[in-house]
Amino acid sequence: MIDGRSLTWQKAQASVPGGMCIEVAPCDGSVALRDSKCPEQGAFLYSKLEFAAFVDGCRRGEFDHLFR
Repeated sequence: MIDGRSLTWQKAQASVPGGMCIEVAPCDGSVALRDSKCPEQGAFLYSKLEFAAFVDGCRRGEFDHLFR
């Protein structure tokens, strides 16, 4: 986990009001990810390649079964 207080965080435009979403931020050539309702708990750090693979999986519907 990293301390993400100095990062510039972004969440999806379709996020649920009230902080029920995740946020991402660039961090030293990597991508940081945190829970928006608990930012004090820190963030996970992923390589750009790891994060791109996850986003690609989302686009292809590989995780759609989690919403059924």
